[in-house]
Amino acid sequence: MFYEPSKGHGLPHDPSKAIVAPRPIGWISTLNRAGEINLAPYSFFNAFSTRPFIVWFSSEGAKDSATFAEETGEFVANLVSRDLAEKMNRTAVDAPRGVSEFGYADLAMASSRLVAPPRVAEAPAALECRVTEIFRPRALDGTQTSAIVVAGEVIGVHIDDAYLKDGQFDIVRAGNVARLGYMDYASVNEIFSMRRPRWPKD
Repeated sequence: MFYEPSKGHGLPHDPSKAIVAPRPIGWISTLNRAGEINLAPYSFFNAFSTRPFIVWFSSEGAKDSATFAEETGEFVANLVSRDLAEKMNRTAVDAPRGVSEFGYADLAMASSRLVAPPRVAEAPAALECRVTEIFRPRALDGTQTSAIVVAGEVIGVHIDDAYLKDGQFDIVRAGNVARLGYMDYASVNEIFSMRRPRWPKD
């Protein structure tokens, strides 16, 4: 089949998120100036630079994570491991502002080193970030979309020593969780390696 997204797909459910998958989940913790804490998962999340280390998440509309990050200029991206998947899902609840999702999902908070927002104590890894830019992507006709993209430079990295093996982060042990399409998720339980090819020299 072929379809033009602007004209609809004709399927029972939108396949776009299943095609662009798996997507890592940014479990974003933020703090506003009033001291209110927010924790929410974002599947529109990834890293796009290593030098400097920059990550971003995209919010469909002005939700608390993007609003708080813009207000204070900081956020933490916590890693979702397989054993935390159900608690992560609980933090997706549309709770009123001022309600801490940490408490709602029975998660412990741990202090960050370089930013004010707390991190998820149980997470195998967490990235402390300072906002570098916030923007709204535009459609082909030039209009602003509802998406708010928050980019941040990683200024501190926490890794639970239990997930380090021979100097490498053990992705399989953590079972990194990713979002698929619809209501489906995946976790890493197998990896394989391939070396980048080298162009033959004469």
